[in-house]
Amino acid sequence: MSKVPEISICIPAYKRVHFLQRLLDSIEKQIFKEFEVVITDDSPDDQVQNLVDRYSGKFVLRYFKNEKPLGTPANWNACIDKASGEWIKIMHDDDWFSHENSLQTFAAHIQGKEKFIFCNYVSIDEEKNLELKSTISSSWKTRIRLEPYTLYAKNLIGPPSVTMIHKSLMQHFDPSLKWLVDIDFYISVLSKETQYFHIPESLINIGLSGSQVTNTCFLNPAVELPEGLRLLEKNGVEKLKNIWVYDAWWRLFRNMHIQDEETLNKFVPQKWPSTLIAMLKDQQRYSSGLLKNGFFSKLMMFFSYKKNIRN
Repeated sequence: MSKVPEISICIPAYKRVHFLQRLLDSIEKQIFKEFEVVITDDSPDDQVQNLVDRYSGKFVLRYFKNEKPLGTPANWNACIDKASGEWIKIMHDDDWFSHENSLQTFAAHIQGKEKFIFCNYVSIDEEKNLELKSTISSSWKTRIRLEPYTLYAKNLIGPPSVTMIHKSLMQHFDPSLKWLVDIDFYISVLSKETQYFHIPESLINIGLSGSQVTNTCFLNPAVELPEGLRLLEKNGVEKLKNIWVYDAWWRLFRNMHIQDEETLNKFVPQKWPSTLIAMLKDQQRYSSGLLKNGFFSKLMMFFSYKKNIRN
């Protein structure tokens, strides 16, 4: 193996050794060998380190114990900072490579002009015995290229484990975010580098479990509202001119039963964009029962968009 590895597999770990073992086993099976594994450990005990010791000599593995727990995504950033490879392959400890050729398939595309690569994946909920394969249409791939912020409406890339990024594009994840941290990262990267390569093959298995941070975020107004507003402020309120983004906010207010500006300010006590306040007032005209009707809600959203957005 060369002194500088082709790929750094970065694993921010925290306690879940049964998941981490599954990931490390999948790494050991990879046919492509020009990689290093970097693990930064946020655990309060030595269980992760004890597991890592069992893989000594099987592949290049560098382990770092955080002096103080960093939390997510600061632990992701710490892991990235310690990587020495040309390409960064983040892997969350509860995800794993689908088959022995997964890393080889990623590596086959690193000589192209694209510096951001992502693949299809399979979400696996072992408790419910459910599997769901990701898909992304050519129209959505075009939308993402033309306007990366469209990802706020629908994350069709997926979690960070499905990506591989050249070190020249790599940047830190925003440690103030939980729910939208990956979306914020993708938008930032793709706003600078609009070209990417999508691998249509499912190379990564995404583990779903009750221990994931995002389970406490979904439809939680104390999380989704301030993070959505922060993302909008970082990128400009004019992003609401994108009808997909406008629709995402419409659905967010509807699904969280945000009835008025007073309720909104309880979660985020600051001045909200006038367009979103106008949207909220438009929803107040209809009962929650009517807005639950998908066709009716979509139609009213369109009328609201045409009224409130000035080109």
